[in-house]
Amino acid sequence: MTLRDLEYICAVADFKHFGKAAEACFVSQPTLSGQIKKLEEQLGVILFERSHKGIRVTDTGKEIITIAREATDAARRIKSVAAAAQDPLAGTISLGLIPTVAPYLIPRFVRNIQSELKNLSVNYREDITDRLIEALISGELDVAVLATPPEDESLTAIELYSEPFWLIFPKGHILDSSETVSMTDVKDEDVLLLTEGHCFRDQALSICRPPQKRRRQSLRATSLETLINLVASGQGVTLVPALAMRGGWTHDLDLSSRELSDKGAARQIYLTYRKQFPRVKAVRALADIIRKGLPESVKTE
Repeated sequence: MTLRDLEYICAVADFKHFGKAAEACFVSQPTLSGQIKKLEEQLGVILFERSHKGIRVTDTGKEIITIAREATDAARRIKSVAAAAQDPLAGTISLGLIPTVAPYLIPRFVRNIQSELKNLSVNYREDITDRLIEALISGELDVAVLATPPEDESLTAIELYSEPFWLIFPKGHILDSSETVSMTDVKDEDVLLLTEGHCFRDQALSICRPPQKRRRQSLRATSLETLINLVASGQGVTLVPALAMRGGWTHDLDLSSRELSDKGAARQIYLTYRKQFPRVKAVRALADIIRKGLPESVKTE
């Protein structure tokens, strides 16, 4: 039994036709049919029932083909790892991003990756900080864009950029006439925050004291878009990171915004990875490309 034999039976299962399977595998039909027949004899089972009505995969064949797919997929991954060892900028890399970064940052660098790192394929995953860190440590993820520095000893990070916080409030609010705004200006307002588990919530809380009386403590959201729409509905005010300010939605929703003047009203964004990750060159190249797509509203130094 060879890996090529497994590729043959997977192709026949996909096409339900020996001729088309042979064409997809770039061999003649007699060659493919002969190898599958030998494999059936070697295993002592029938994988395919042949009849004038076509080809049907037997029950045993279905089980074997499921395993064969796993084996051929594993072989492709092995080749990818080997290629990456020879060229760190080739192969596949898995990248995690937190929800308050992903939708605003990915569009800024994905095309540059495709044009500048043509041999590198990136698999994206959006999740909250704790789960991304767990995935990094376990090896499920290679790198992650996070808004907190790594605490685990097995992780390290490259600083990507510093992102100021902006206050969002309805048009016509008393703050509309102010050029500068601080959190003390909204100490009596309902400041709407993301649900627990989002690091941006913790960062927002670190620069503001929640008012003693909260009329709408039940209002919690899992996305910045929901918070913004709640503000547009007159439910309070909220904070958003600078990259989320791009796009002109403040005009569409009749909202106003100001960059906060409070000291420390910003967050540092990191590209975090395992210290033992062998493809540091790919991580650094990824960091450079991410920085290249950033607007002037964030600082990269």
